[in-house]
Amino acid sequence: MSYLRPSNIDVAKHAWAILKLLVTRLRAAWPGVKIIFRGDSGFCRWKMLRWCERHGVDYIVGLAKNSRLLALAAEAMQSAAAQFESTQQKQRHFGWLDYAAGTWDRARRVIAKAEHSAQGANPRFIVTSLAGDAQAIYDEVYCARGEIENRIKKSSSSGSLPTARAARACSPARQPPYSLPPPRWANQFRLLLSSAAYVLMETIRRVGLCGTELARAQVPTIRLKVLKLGTVILRNTRRIRLLFSSAYPYQELFGAMLRRLSSA
Repeated sequence: MSYLRPSNIDVAKHAWAILKLLVTRLRAAWPGVKIIFRGDSGFCRWKMLRWCERHGVDYIVGLAKNSRLLALAAEAMQSAAAQFESTQQKQRHFGWLDYAAGTWDRARRVIAKAEHSAQGANPRFIVTSLAGDAQAIYDEVYCARGEIENRIKKSSSSGSLPTARAARACSPARQPPYSLPPPRWANQFRLLLSSAAYVLMETIRRVGLCGTELARAQVPTIRLKVLKLGTVILRNTRRIRLLFSSAYPYQELFGAMLRRLSSA
């Protein structure tokens, strides 16, 4: 779901409503699917966590550090610092805490990471409903969100927003009375294009390029090697033919990708 909002409001505003819509839609398609809500500390709101608990949605969300959390993790942090001093190698200790902010309805389980390196202490905290090994949950589930963010950024449009042409296309004379201002429409449209590009590229990588040398390639690499190509296109009522240069080095890979996508 792509939703553009002003930058001067709470980062979690409307996130609860959007989460509910997504969960409802996903369960309508896959009734037994396991859903995990994952986000950074900007989305750590106890009402959202309570909604997840009531509706069978697991969550793993960043938690901004404060004096109380640092006090609870002090022993692990001191141990990590002492081991770093003796080994001069980065130390990472993980553990579970029970914590409730003053505004929360109840205490929840928190994973504390006590890290110490040459740059000093680097404590991190996440609140989660998941059970298991603290380090595995942190490294394999929570930190994986960084990879998703990188993929989205690589697929997003670049340049200033909105374009002058897009703003003119959304001039007040062409809008119904209830519409948003022209720049907002232009930005929203480009956000939708970026989202469509992300879905397209992820499908090409996950389905078309699975098991190939480009299975984990970044978006610019895929764009350069299998999309941004010079071809002669011949089309009739029954088929479309693409005539590549005989020197194109990825002919077999391109053909395999098309066959996989067409049969998916």
